[in-house]
Amino acid sequence: MAPRREVHTVVTEKGWANKAANGYKLSNHRTKSLAEKAGRKAAMARSALHIVHKQDGSVGRKTSYA
Repeated sequence: MAPRREVHTVVTEKGWANKAANGYKLSNHRTKSLAEKAGRKAAMARSALHIVHKQDGSVGRKTSYA
């Protein structure tokens, strides 16, 4: 089975972060908007699914760049 190509934008204790499907942290940001922008760029570069989470951790939006 091929590895999942996903980039998750998630809330952290210090702000927001982008993580790959395997949990590897790609970037940290102070605001959600900056994290979303960087996550979108990372997902496009990887031809991946960009999953943006809400403050409570639930999924807010999914966009495929595959």
